Amino acid sequence: MGKDPNKPRGKTSSYAFFVQTCREEHKKKSPGTKVDFAEFSKKCSERWKTVSSKEKVKFEEMAKTDKVRYDREMKNYMPPKGAKGGKKQKDPNAPKRPPSAFFVFCSDHRPKVKNDNPGISIGDIAKKLGVMWSKLSPKEKAPYEQKAMKLKEKYEKDVAAYRAKADGGKKGGPGRPVGKKAEVDDDDDEDEEDVEEEDEDDDDDDDDD
Repeated sequence: MGKDPNKPRGKTSSYAFFVQTCREEHKKKSPGTKVDFAEFSKKCSERWKTVSSKEKVKFEEMAKTDKVRYDREMKNYMPPKGAKGGKKQKDPNAPKRPPSAFFVFCSDHRPKVKNDNPGISIGDIAKKLGVMWSKLSPKEKAPYEQKAMKLKEKYEKDVAAYRAKADGGKKGGPGRPVGKKAEVDDDDDEDEEDVEEEDEDDDDDDDDD
């Protein structure tokens, strides 16, 4: 099910308001210039660290006002019939989608990048890991691809077992045909992106304090 277009827009953090301001400044200074999003985000993050508490108050007030707006709109919001309020719930027992070769590489090297660059933001860590991965030769990537392949094979076996169990337990249940076949894979397709988004959100919240 797609997103409900009538659902209130989510809350905007003080850092997000700051980024919007930076974008508007950039548009005025360089109208029509294409923005390198990764580079722009990095510059905004660096600028935010230098902004004084006094200057941050303006953005924090904007965030508070937006939270009041969001809370008010959510009180009046009625989700469409059959909607479960956003993302459908995942079965906690469903097998988790395996990471790609790149994500296996990231989990191995993320701690070192963090240690070598104290205070680095989540976005910059991801950027550095992306550069490191792109510089690897096919031979150097092979161990991560093999590990990802093994995890995928295990996942496929787990999914088969999970579905068989779900099919056996749900037979005859009204309105619950053959378990949750599509849900096992489809929901988890977003997990890798979710991790980065959640990390970015956490990072923004830390900056707000």
